[in-house]
Amino acid sequence: MTLFLSSFLVLFLEIALIRWMPAYIRLLSYFSNFILLAAFLGCGIGCMLAGARRNLFLLFPLLLLVVVAAVDRLRLEVAVPSATTIYFSSGTADKVVAVESTMLLPLLFVVVALLFVTVAQRMARELEHVGRSDHLRQGVDRPAALRAYAINLLGSLAGVGAFALMSWLQVPPVAWFAVAFAAALPFLFERRRLIAIVNIALLAAALVIVQRMERGSLWSPYYKINVSQDRDDTVVEVNNIFHQSMAPVDRKEYFYQWPYTALGDTFDDILILGAGSGTDVAAALRHGAKHVDAVEIDPVILRLGKERHPDRPYDDPRVTAIVDDARHFLATTTKRYDLVVFALIDSLTVQSSFSGVRLESYMFTEESFRAVRDHLKPRGLMVLYNYFREKWLVDRLANTVARVFEQEPRVHVHQERAYLAVMLAGPRLDDAVTLPPPPARVMAYGQAQDPSPPQPLHRDASIIPATDDWPFLYMRAPELPRHYRSALGIVLVVSAFAVIAVGSGLRRTLPTTTGSASPSRVVSGVSRTLHFFFLGAGFMLLETKSIVQFALLWGSTWSSASLAIASVLVMALASAVVASRVEIRRSGPIAAALLGLIALNYLLPVGRVSFSSRLVESVFYGALVFSPVFFAGLLFSRSFRRSSSAAADFGANLFGAMIGGIAEYLSLVAGYRFLLILVAGCYLLAVLLDRQLAWAMTADEADRRLESAPRA
Repeated sequence: MTLFLSSFLVLFLEIALIRWMPAYIRLLSYFSNFILLAAFLGCGIGCMLAGARRNLFLLFPLLLLVVVAAVDRLRLEVAVPSATTIYFSSGTADKVVAVESTMLLPLLFVVVALLFVTVAQRMARELEHVGRSDHLRQGVDRPAALRAYAINLLGSLAGVGAFALMSWLQVPPVAWFAVAFAAALPFLFERRRLIAIVNIALLAAALVIVQRMERGSLWSPYYKINVSQDRDDTVVEVNNIFHQSMAPVDRKEYFYQWPYTALGDTFDDILILGAGSGTDVAAALRHGAKHVDAVEIDPVILRLGKERHPDRPYDDPRVTAIVDDARHFLATTTKRYDLVVFALIDSLTVQSSFSGVRLESYMFTEESFRAVRDHLKPRGLMVLYNYFREKWLVDRLANTVARVFEQEPRVHVHQERAYLAVMLAGPRLDDAVTLPPPPARVMAYGQAQDPSPPQPLHRDASIIPATDDWPFLYMRAPELPRHYRSALGIVLVVSAFAVIAVGSGLRRTLPTTTGSASPSRVVSGVSRTLHFFFLGAGFMLLETKSIVQFALLWGSTWSSASLAIASVLVMALASAVVASRVEIRRSGPIAAALLGLIALNYLLPVGRVSFSSRLVESVFYGALVFSPVFFAGLLFSRSFRRSSSAAADFGANLFGAMIGGIAEYLSLVAGYRFLLILVAGCYLLAVLLDRQLAWAMTADEADRRLESAPRA
């Protein structure tokens, strides 16, 4: 039970921090997988320290209080100096501490890693304890380590399920931390009563701070949301970033009504993607729409629009409000529309902690625009507008639209208004020889009302479109930006230093022995560590690729992300159960099956093969995406079954997972299919090391027999 509870605490706390910290530290909205990498490093070091005399879990309450207090008091506002990547500034009026560099990331990385060292050490001790107990009860030939691993996976699954339930219930962070504190309490009562009382007081103090920080906020599955009133405008901020304002449509920017102004009130069936609080819906109703499908991913923002928008657009019986991801809706609906509107959609968070894909990135890929084209009626129109910040982003979208629709889109931009652009495309434009001139003034909340004459876009054809394989809309070109390289480089140096320092400290505390280890034993130890390291790196990359592809099947919603993570854990658990019941003597057939499935995934990305049935498509691609995870789990379980030190091998695996998480950033350069090549390379190395390990163990056994043989 204690192994289950400690495993639950590790994963639940990891997910909670990934959701909570970016709500207050804006930079982490775009780099939340740095928290994931820190958790992996901390867990790896915690596993290394499983045999240490000091119980580091006693420091957990203090470190958690430090993390919570730092996030509360500093309120760091980070500006990322980049001409090639777009990050949205907050515009908050709150007092902040300006840090003009992503060098804050390594500092946060270290603090979070230290926190997870304390939790993971306890989890690793339980891994070792369960393994030893199984050995004593059932004999050394039984898969003791696998039983411990299965319990670890069950605890992790429970952590994912618990947080998914809390997201569905839209409960605030004070409840998240209360659950984490409750899971930690049994481990605190194991020591002296005075120490336990002090630690409980520290946990209570952290809980009070969390509760005070969230006062007045709403928590959706994606954001911390604050609502305020500024004269006649209802203002919505998410994660301390201005998101939208609600006002009568006549007092909003002209582009909401531009399709109707330009082409008349002739659109009957309208689809609005990213409908938000409802201004686009109000504009469609004002201009005679017979039916509007309003798709919005965030249920809380949709609810705010229903409750507080002055035009009450969602009360109109002509409107159907749909809580869904845009790509998933397009994949599941058979309806066709006269007008499809890409509403003001801003990227304010990433899709999941496993990737750098932002929440709406898949809405603006080449494949997404094809889906929109296929849902237009013969005289349909697509309109897209936003404040795009950079001309190259407008060029990217215009190039993508031109390629998909095989026509030149009608685009004008207001350069002085953060490159506000309005883009029209579709067969309806074939009937429109000329369009009326757009207004020179853009009436917008919080902006100057000076004239900003629109200019036609002269697009730069060299800016490549975003695709489902390379969905990085807000990067100018496929590259690893300098601020990524700097931050990741420091993280690697810090991680290497930490591992070396802890390893050196452990060697000094070990009892010395006479003589020296045989070469075969040295090779065996190094091979085992590297074997589990590459298994971890490969699995992390495979997990990332699977979760990203799952978003294309079921959308980039919080529920899809939770289901994808749970599916990976279930596949790993299934492989552990199989390996515990069937002894797998050779890794070659499993590796061959795994590499074959990886190759098949490379050749058949999601969407390459079309199906008439959505159910058949989901089953086919679901099996294709997650079957490699099962075989990868079999390779790990086969090796872990023979583990003589569950904590050490699990720690090496976690270090590998951290490096795999860093390698995921190579997708910024080469796309997500390239990750499958890295996955194949990691598993090939793991299999080769497994064979070397078998040879070393055979040689070591021969050395032992020679040493024990009677001398003449």
